[in-house]
Amino acid sequence: MSRWCAFLADDPAAAVRAVGMEPAAVSGPAALGGECYAAEGYSAVGAVTLCNAPALRARLGDIPPDCADAETLLRTYARFGIEGVARAEGMFALAITDGTDLVLIRDHVGARTLFYARSGRTWAASNSLRPLRNWPDLHTGLHLPSVRSFLTFAYLPGRDTLLRDVYEALPGRCLRLRPDGTHTEQIFWEPTEILDDRPADEHALGLRALLEQATTRRLPAGEPVGVLLSGGIDSSLVTALAAKNHDQTVRSYSIAFTGTTPNELAYSGLVAAHCHTEHRVLTVPGESVAARLAETVGLLDCPVGDPLTVPNLLLAEAAAADGVRVVLNGEGGDPVFGGPKNLPMLIFELSRDDPDPHARALAYLDSYRKCYADLPVLLSPDVLAALDTAAPLTDLIAPYLGPGNMTSLLNRLLHTNLRTKGAHHILTKVERLTAAAGVQGRSPLFDRDVIDYAFRVPPRQKLAGATEKWILKQAVRDLLPTTIVDRPKSGMRVPVQQWLSGPLRDLGHDLLLGRSARARGLFRTDTVRAWMRGEGALLPRQGGKLWLVLSLELWLRAFEV
Repeated sequence: MSRWCAFLADDPAAAVRAVGMEPAAVSGPAALGGECYAAEGYSAVGAVTLCNAPALRARLGDIPPDCADAETLLRTYARFGIEGVARAEGMFALAITDGTDLVLIRDHVGARTLFYARSGRTWAASNSLRPLRNWPDLHTGLHLPSVRSFLTFAYLPGRDTLLRDVYEALPGRCLRLRPDGTHTEQIFWEPTEILDDRPADEHALGLRALLEQATTRRLPAGEPVGVLLSGGIDSSLVTALAAKNHDQTVRSYSIAFTGTTPNELAYSGLVAAHCHTEHRVLTVPGESVAARLAETVGLLDCPVGDPLTVPNLLLAEAAAADGVRVVLNGEGGDPVFGGPKNLPMLIFELSRDDPDPHARALAYLDSYRKCYADLPVLLSPDVLAALDTAAPLTDLIAPYLGPGNMTSLLNRLLHTNLRTKGAHHILTKVERLTAAAGVQGRSPLFDRDVIDYAFRVPPRQKLAGATEKWILKQAVRDLLPTTIVDRPKSGMRVPVQQWLSGPLRDLGHDLLLGRSARARGLFRTDTVRAWMRGEGALLPRQGGKLWLVLSLELWLRAFEV
């Protein structure tokens, strides 16, 4: 997907030239690498893929059926405001202006990214950080609180980015930026808990119908479709629904690693055979990860401390090589219906005797098992001193975990996961890496109607005893082998420690202990050196922690921060 940038300034063409790129058009917002659209006194630039474009066009009533999705969404906003945008379903990031204000709209769940900044009397917005990073008028630099956030979560869970004074628009919001520097925000969608106490079998039927619709409207008409198939319940049900509802070839893709790490190929192979897909297994050696890691990290506007980034890119490239332009995935099952993070949090809640209202948020930070507890010995004294007056990390998640739209603790946890990890890690990674390979990743389980329904299902039907995602499994039980439906979640076993002590050993040493990292002064060299020697932490967790530090260093170099 091409990068685009929109400016609201006295002279937008001059602002565009300052970034060093030529605008495709200058009419209202100046567009870099994107097409401008105009309608009813508005103009816009953006990246828009609608799953329900025919319904929106029918409501408008006076536009041709082949009207571009971006223009359809622009006309919907012009005619019906944010109430109209709320009815859209799909992936979109759109910058709109009427010549006075710049309005930024990001889709309900955050499938597309949207960033903004202000310098002098000029607002700029982009679907990528790079044009903003290259804007000479914006004297940005490294935002240290975001370094701390990344090391805690393995992604950035809110508005802040790693660039100072550059922000990410939140999903489900309409942000209005005014020439005087002020801005206002309207929410057009937020999950709400409206519990429906019907029997489980009725909820399973209702959910099944929505899953069918969500998958079907993401299938590409008249083309083969790919599915990233791990063998877990989420990707397996998407594979089964795609095979059931698509009239073209369904190609499934699974991944394996060299070495002795346990894999799930037996499960993914079982699903592929059951659903009669054209199945392909891609084996990824550590050497390939080492060769592509820097490039892959540079594709991400915000780093993601997920060791599956390179394998995900390679899978997308394999699908593209097969002529597939749309790839479905099973992302969304955990944050929407309840995954492995929730059970330990519920156990904590039952056993805690700490009345501190922040105790729940602190336990949530600990549950990530990243570098949160190590920050005092990992960050340098200068960085720790600079962070002394920064807002606490609990501020990023406390609004979701406390009183609000949700009354049950499980739904509060799911809401937190959806609005943090879903929007700022899972969907961001999917969109950037698939787009880099020339394909489009689509996530049926993040469908807005599916999410709304999930928050109507009573919590005891989502987490039934110790069985996670119980109602989701009931809804698709007839589609899949019992072995797949009833197996516990295990997750992809990634040989991070083997990579760091093997093909990534020299690169990691040179990057993390080299001159550039030392000059930046973020980390205590003695701690990094001890971790690389296998000291100072339990070995299985050490690899994951070093992976975070390495990913951050590669990102900082890619963006020249």
